[in-house]
Amino acid sequence: MSDERTTTVQVEVEVDPQTAFRVFTEEIDRWWVAGPINFYDSARAVAMRCESGIGGRLLEVYDEAAGEGLELGRITVWEPGELLAWHSSVDDVEITVRFVAVERGTRVVVEAHVPEGGKDHGGSSWVRVAPYWLGAWIARRDRQSATRSSLSRLALTVAYARPATAARWLNTVIGLEASLPIPPEDTSDQLWIEFRVGGGLLVVVGRTHDDGVQPAQTHVPMIFVDDLDVHYARAASAGAKVVQDIQQYGYRAYIVEDPEGHHWTIAQALPTMRGIV
Repeated sequence: MSDERTTTVQVEVEVDPQTAFRVFTEEIDRWWVAGPINFYDSARAVAMRCESGIGGRLLEVYDEAAGEGLELGRITVWEPGELLAWHSSVDDVEITVRFVAVERGTRVVVEAHVPEGGKDHGGSSWVRVAPYWLGAWIARRDRQSATRSSLSRLALTVAYARPATAARWLNTVIGLEASLPIPPEDTSDQLWIEFRVGGGLLVVVGRTHDDGVQPAQTHVPMIFVDDLDVHYARAASAGAKVVQDIQQYGYRAYIVEDPEGHHWTIAQALPTMRGIV
């Protein structure tokens, strides 16, 4: 039985195809949403970059001066205003982006193809994030500063039994904007719904059941620090109760429990974060 699969998502934007193509490629560092889980290595990522032409690289940049970092893909098709394609360098995924003129602008169609027997280590995530993030950026790019905004050193994770329902409430009642579409159902596999609040970050996750001894954590602050390993060693030497050692989920972090049983996530700061923690 073949496990070959293709996923397609599209968005319509109110600019012409040439402009949409240029924004997708030249302004990728502006529409790509910086966040703890939006890079392969957020502790080093300072930018996203797309080199022009066939053979150009898509890069998660770690050294801004040299412009080098993790190669995400190599461009195989470069037809400005019409078609962009690349082969993922981190797995076997092929990405195709089509720019189709429509009455009010351009339909941007992003397709991810995983061949039979191929591996997908995140290469197909472009389908999930690119149309939404690109569309949101184009809608506001004329009124937003050209300087990338930096995340705050403090974020908050809030756990709900019905995370999608809670996220929709935060969107419709409070007016917060999620970084990706909120799922229609409270599925157990939806673990991370991210809202940007100015420079701050509010993350909605699913709440696990308590064990009958200690209630489940519902609010978990996340503190970003300059040197996670030094911070971990200092916390351990001070007698902190570590409930999860350092792990990496795009961001590196560990979890400690305070004297009244609350959990705190301590994470490695992104290089672009300002602060002194």
